[in-house]
Amino acid sequence: MPRVARVPVPPETSVASLYPSPDLADAYATRLPAGASADPQALARFLFAGQPRWIASLLRLRDLLVAGFGLKTAKSLQSSPRPGGHPRLGIFRIYATHGNEVVLGEDDSHLDFRVSVLRQDRGPAGTWLIVSTVVRCHNRLGRAYIALIGPFHRAVVRATIARAGEAGWPSAPQGIS
Repeated sequence: MPRVARVPVPPETSVASLYPSPDLADAYATRLPAGASADPQALARFLFAGQPRWIASLLRLRDLLVAGFGLKTAKSLQSSPRPGGHPRLGIFRIYATHGNEVVLGEDDSHLDFRVSVLRQDRGPAGTWLIVSTVVRCHNRLGRAYIALIGPFHRAVVRATIARAGEAGWPSAPQGIS
């Protein structure tokens, strides 16, 4: 099983200073194998495609619970229009793509969040994938929601990264790494 470690949110990620006092900020990292794709969007697509089944079950339960509060459900997010022309990757809007990072997220009445998928070259220590999440709550509902889902969020991120590593990260096109 690939090692997934909790790490500080890297200061070079676009989300590190996005919210002055985030209500949640965490990051998880794993070492990418030699020859893995250098395209952060390809890595993010692979990461969020084919998550473990229990995560889909958690999302369905979440949707049942939050719909009564007027919060966005996964189904509504996937089918929502693209305000500002932002394309989607599953339930996430793609806010930005930089050379080694893609920033995803969503804004809602209770909170805003961003997820950074960063490919980081650490020289002799290899190439790492770091998934960072930052959340800004707007009200008590947002803070209660984060307090409730925080432990699930951490388990989901770790399992998502581990599953992608076990499945084998996408390869870089021939001649590119």
